[in-house]
Amino acid sequence: MEKTYWYVYILRCLDKSFYTGITNNLERRLKEHNTGNGAKYTKGRKPVTLVYREKHPNQSLARQREAQIKKCGRRKKEKLIREFAQRKLGKIPRRVPTLSGLARDKGGL
Repeated sequence: MEKTYWYVYILRCLDKSFYTGITNNLERRLKEHNTGNGAKYTKGRKPVTLVYREKHPNQSLARQREAQIKKCGRRKKEKLIREFAQRKLGKIPRRVPTLSGLARDKGGL
């Protein structure tokens, strides 16, 4: 049996706003957002672009992380997205903030 992972993701909407959500199938969920069958928030802001993702072993941890990210301001989300893009390009080592690390560092992300 294949393990199912859950993903926390951030989308950049057409109006430059961010939407944060979770899913166990990123490809399907992105398609839903872009066809108007995703969240109500993204329906009028498409097309949306996936700009960040994090893999988690279960839905509970993904939901906790989603809640943390949603509490962050725009600047913190932009920093998180920038670091993710740099990791994809191999410019900085992979590091996923821990749940406890974010709680301690309110200025963090």
